This record gives sequence, structure tokens and C-alpha cells, in this order.
Amino acid sequence: MRASAAGGLSLAALSGAIRRNPAYLHQYVTRGSPRLLAEGDRRVLAAMLGVSEAALGGPADGPVDGDASFALPRLDIEASAGPGAYNDGELVLGIDGVDGKLARALRLRPGKAGLITVRGDSMEPGLLDGDQLIVDLTDRAPAATARVYVIRIEGAIMVKRVGAGEGRLTAVSDNPAATVPVGEIEVVGRVVWRMGAPR
Repeated sequence: MRASAAGGLSLAALSGAIRRNPAYLHQYVTRGSPRLLAEGDRRVLAAMLGVSEAALGGPADGPVDGDASFALPRLDIEASAGPGAYNDGELVLGIDGVDGKLARALRLRPGKAGLITVRGDSMEPGLLDGDQLIVDLTDRAPAATARVYVIRIEGAIMVKRVGAGEGRLTAVSDNPAATVPVGEIEVVGRVVWRMGAPR
């Protein structure tokens, strides 16, 4: 599945997204087992990879719905708005859907966005503990005007306001009482939408 490599998702991660064992899609690709993907699995994978169901063995004349839900992988990381959540690597926990019109308005690309959960209070009042964030994984180049990004510092994942200037990135918390760890900033993606309880 060339589309999985292009989208930066491993076959094991995609298998997890459809709640199968990590070797499921590897066996499908290399051994032809199963011969056909289940309809539900095919639909989710097609949405994640931005390909037609026909490309995954589905019927060539399948329905097309321009307003269909846009599939977002729920990543097994929490963007700490506190000291930072340590993580060895992002894994796909499952798939959530957002409105297709919203996805188009945000210019999300299949396989290039994810959903994560905020933990902590360092980005209050803008982001609260438990908020769900849609992250555009293609936007990894902060500008001089700081915006909210998911970043990694020394292996810790966190959400901070990040800007670029004088040849380096700077990260700050919105909560003035919170600090940011010292270390090299690696940008994971830009926060483009917040979902949370009414305030």
C-alpha cells in the first residue's frame, strides 16, 4: 500500500486503526490474506489514505458522498499543557470522524491530520484539560507570529505557543504561571481546531 507510506502511516498503525492485530495489513499486502478487506475496514482505510475504495479492492462504482465524514486517526499521545507527556512513538488508537465540510474548511489532507487530547493547565484559558485538538501534521514551520503547535522537547509531547525568530524557535505557555522545559523544539503539527465542553 504505497498510500500508507506516502501518508506517513505504517501498516501496523493502520491495522490498529481498524482494530486489527498489528500484522493484519502486512499479511493482506504480502500474502493476500484476507483476500478481500471487510467493507467497514475498507471504508475507514480509504478515508484515512485519501484513496477510493476501489483502490483497496472495493467496487468501482461505489457511492461518493461529498459531505461524508472525514476520518481522523486518534493518536495515542496526550499533548500535555503541563510538564510534558513522555512518548516513544505515536500509535493510532482508532478513528474518529469530523464533518467533511469542516475538514475542507481547515484544508485537512487524508493521513496528514490527527486528533489528540490536552492534559494540564499551562495553556489556560485558551485550552483546558480534556479538550480534543485537531492537529495539522503538515504544518511544521512556525512563523514570526506565534501560533499554537504540538511540539516535542527531549521526548516530551506538549502543546505550546510557538514562534520563529533569529534563527530559532521559541515556545511559551499561555498560563503565565507555567514554564516550558529547556531543550530543542521539534514541531509535530499545528493545532487548527479545538473541541471541548462549553465554557
